[in-house]
Amino acid sequence: MRRHLAEIVEARLSRRGFLGGAAAAGFLATAPGVAAGSAVPPFRFDEIAHGVDATHHVAPGHVARVLLRWGDPILPGAPAFAPGAQTPEAQMGQFGMNCDFIGVLPLADRGGRERMLLCVNHEYTIPTLMFPDLFDAAGRFDPARYTARHAALEQAATGCSVVEVERGPDGWRHRVSPRNRAVRAWNSAIAISGPAAGDERLRTAADPSGTRVIGTFGNCAGGMTPWGTYLTAEENFQFYFTGTLPEGHPEAGAFRRYGLGGRGDRYPWGRFDARFDMGREPNEANRFGWVVEVDPLDPRAMPVKRTALGRFSHEGAETHVNGDGRLVIYMGDDARNEYLYRYVSKGRVSRDRRANRRLLDEGVLSVAVFDESGLDWRPLVFGEGPLTPANGFRSQADVLIEARRAADLVGATPMDRPEDVEAHPTNGRVYVMLTNNRDRTAPNPANPRLANAYGQILELVAPGGDHAADRFGWEMLVLCGPPADPAAGARWGAGTSANGWFASPDNCAFDPMGRLWVASDQGNAWPLTGTADGLWALGTEGPERGVGRMFFRVPVGAELCGPRFARGGRTLFLSVQHPGADGTKEWAPFARESTFHDPATRWPDFQPDMPPRPSVVVVERADGGVIGA
Repeated sequence: MRRHLAEIVEARLSRRGFLGGAAAAGFLATAPGVAAGSAVPPFRFDEIAHGVDATHHVAPGHVARVLLRWGDPILPGAPAFAPGAQTPEAQMGQFGMNCDFIGVLPLADRGGRERMLLCVNHEYTIPTLMFPDLFDAAGRFDPARYTARHAALEQAATGCSVVEVERGPDGWRHRVSPRNRAVRAWNSAIAISGPAAGDERLRTAADPSGTRVIGTFGNCAGGMTPWGTYLTAEENFQFYFTGTLPEGHPEAGAFRRYGLGGRGDRYPWGRFDARFDMGREPNEANRFGWVVEVDPLDPRAMPVKRTALGRFSHEGAETHVNGDGRLVIYMGDDARNEYLYRYVSKGRVSRDRRANRRLLDEGVLSVAVFDESGLDWRPLVFGEGPLTPANGFRSQADVLIEARRAADLVGATPMDRPEDVEAHPTNGRVYVMLTNNRDRTAPNPANPRLANAYGQILELVAPGGDHAADRFGWEMLVLCGPPADPAAGARWGAGTSANGWFASPDNCAFDPMGRLWVASDQGNAWPLTGTADGLWALGTEGPERGVGRMFFRVPVGAELCGPRFARGGRTLFLSVQHPGADGTKEWAPFARESTFHDPATRWPDFQPDMPPRPSVVVVERADGGVIGA
């Protein structure tokens, strides 16, 4: 079986995977800004080099400036960032920690200044880089010093922010605006809608209706809807719950499937807040792991957890309007050997903004099953196939709360950590970032490498451009990793330079010309490649198919997240997450763990009284032209 699958992948790669991808897929490579029938234009910029150091780097001819930093005031009345005197109340008015996804919503110009709302996720916190008072006199981290104040501060720094930014003669800056808002894990009320709303498994002592929850956290990637709302995706919610379920509790099996239990040392919130202690409030964990819709245009509107989109470790929720008007959302479950999902709305996108919200409550969630020649989308619908009372499902609410187990039963294909999934705007192709999977013990056609340290990118092909079709085709765009190492099994397009290859693809974005850009996240494994993470341009057409070019590099210990283009491709927003955190013991100039008092870098301030601060960076060409063109 193993040899057969390897031969399949080899044949597909040599036959079509790195040659004439558009012709093989049978679609024209068109995109906004590109005339119908024309090819996607090539990238034209000089690459930067692989490497690791304390700051960021961008391709020549481009300028990268820090726009928003952890702790910057965003709400009226918020104080300036004081890292030695943080409070939850102050943090709720400030930009959160570890920025990830970025969504952009243009506003009307004012006074000759272009304005936009940035919708930014804050995925998680790092106490060792956040709190100066958790260290003893010898500089050792002491978790016994952790208090209720630290728990509240972490909650206030996790979630998402909506921030108005404007571009004036001196470039971009953020504004403390009434439009801004902070939706965080601390004190933010969120409604629950869709098939699981009100279900008994979502009811708690604090919310006997099962329709309202406090907070969102684990916010990784996301998406923007056609009607201008923001989808923030809850990913690793399992790390936040401590304690154990009562003996014989009916949720025990479901909790094991989500990895819940015994992880409270990572975020010991349950020591101070009963809802994070599974022994005291078992159902609270079922209220996380969803996609949350936020309205950036109305700071008073309550965010909504949309349960029809299923519950799992959501990496993102990228939207696409199908040719028949239905809304399609692609989602990855970012864990080893988990699955790729698709949601298709029942109704069609209209000009009625309020009516469009119902599209996220009524539709069909499906999971991908790959074979050598394509993939089937198998629906997760109560009463169909094995999703019946005989297997413990009493309703569609149960199917969605236990989406992973439902997907197991319908035969979903285990994937190599599916992260960002994004559809090309026009040509019917969808790109899946598969980060890595060191736990793979059996290959399958779409995940051909055992102990996969480097990841790959799949290209899905919607037949006739129909994203709601039951069966898709697929191609392997690249197998990531060092091409010079035969053991890596990497595959890149001819012409990829010594700096153009990368590992662990995570987020991706299309620019207005339909060109693909890929961000990487190697975590602590970056010493395996010897280079920090960053952003690469990646060709998908003709001679440039599978050819990477390094465009941006982050500081040591950081990852690059949330690439988002604006202004016709002349502006690019990027998130630099957890600078100074990952793998710093392996960086020879530092060679130790990074802490608040002794960080591997003090990017972006480089001031002795400031820790490293996750930040949003804005990139533009020095001459004002289109980025990478």
